[in-house]
Amino acid sequence: MREILIVGGGYAGFYTAWGLEKKLRRDEARVTVVDPRPYMTYQPFLPEVVAGSVEARHAAVSLRRHLHRTRLIAGSVTEVRNSAHTVTVRPVSGPEFDLHYDILVMTAGAVTRTFPIPGLSDQAYGLKHVEEAVAIRDRLLTSFDRAATLPHGPERRRLLTATVVGGGFSGVEGFGELLSLASALLKHYPEIGADELAFHLVEARGRILPEVTDKPGEWVVRSLEKRGARVHLNTQLVSAKDGRVVLSDGSEYDSELLVWTAGNAANPVVHNHTDLPVDARGLLTVRADLRVGTESEEVADVWAAGDDASVPDLAADRPDARTVPNAQHAVRQGKRLAKNILATLRGRPTKEYVHHSLGVVATLGLGRGIFQYRRLVVKGFPAWLMHRGYHVLAVPSWERKARVFAVWVTAAFFGRDVISLASVQHPREAFVSSGDPRRSGKSADADADADADADAVAG
Repeated sequence: MREILIVGGGYAGFYTAWGLEKKLRRDEARVTVVDPRPYMTYQPFLPEVVAGSVEARHAAVSLRRHLHRTRLIAGSVTEVRNSAHTVTVRPVSGPEFDLHYDILVMTAGAVTRTFPIPGLSDQAYGLKHVEEAVAIRDRLLTSFDRAATLPHGPERRRLLTATVVGGGFSGVEGFGELLSLASALLKHYPEIGADELAFHLVEARGRILPEVTDKPGEWVVRSLEKRGARVHLNTQLVSAKDGRVVLSDGSEYDSELLVWTAGNAANPVVHNHTDLPVDARGLLTVRADLRVGTESEEVADVWAAGDDASVPDLAADRPDARTVPNAQHAVRQGKRLAKNILATLRGRPTKEYVHHSLGVVATLGLGRGIFQYRRLVVKGFPAWLMHRGYHVLAVPSWERKARVFAVWVTAAFFGRDVISLASVQHPREAFVSSGDPRRSGKSADADADADADADAVAG
């Protein structure tokens, strides 16, 4: 029986495995997925997780719940040696080991691109995983609780200041939902005025949302600024040391919350630890049928899709165009990849990946959105409804669709939940302190030290 090894359980990896499970005969091949997380993150829901409009677990699709015939390994691939048809796996627990494969599928996904900016690694949150979205939400809610008890001054001002760096879809959607949540919190915090909120969106280019045309992008900027936000275009983050944000446009202020969404980078495993062909950006060189290689020379039995693959965009006008790293392409590439692997197993020809864009849609906060398909532009509430309608249909499985829709219906009647669960980061504090407030800070520090030690060991 042939071994099909899928590196990464994100969009492309999940849909590849799911598609293979549905069509593979039991004696035809065995599928293995290696990923450190037991779920696929539905990333378009992360901004709504930040705002409390989607429950965190509902933005995660369990691999074991849906991949019943697939072997799942909780771990990370640290090296790919295609010359030996072997990968090295570092499991969540235990020593590293090697896995042999007959067919390799690289869908490891991209990582957040960062720069050596002072204080960035100490202060910032990313927005690629559910845990990050939950932490951002709890950080904002906790800041409101703390600010409400303080007199007006620098500390209160810092707590009510948030900064998002990156004006792409992830950054703008996260910023819009964060701003929407903060505005909604004001009715629960009469001690805090709307004029005290300071929300900054920082973008290095001269416009935000490069996926839409100029005028819709300009409308989004005006819409955010009307809601009290400050949008810094042609501006870079210079420093974030000790929470002091310094921007290249001369702005300088203290910010309690810093979110970094300034683009993606190739997965280090693909870029640095494989003998497979990569391009100048560190992405796998992929043919139109999703095989790794070039049109003149392919790498036998190796396939790739998603954010780590440089896939020709046959639907574009330019001959050298490559598909952009988004959910639309990753999902559809995963489905096509599964069909092409099945075709090769059964001696049939493969088909090239071609996908014409369905348009782009973004949420800008509760009841606000933007949609564009070619020259058609929809703004405001209708676009927001389109965003929700599209994504509730796109999230895998009817079970997840029902759960998300139920939360939306409940929120329509009762509003969003505004409870912070930041204390779960120190779950033993109440037990260790026995309710003594004079001991709670020490136990929290001890938990933090323990977490840091655990991270050091894991690293």
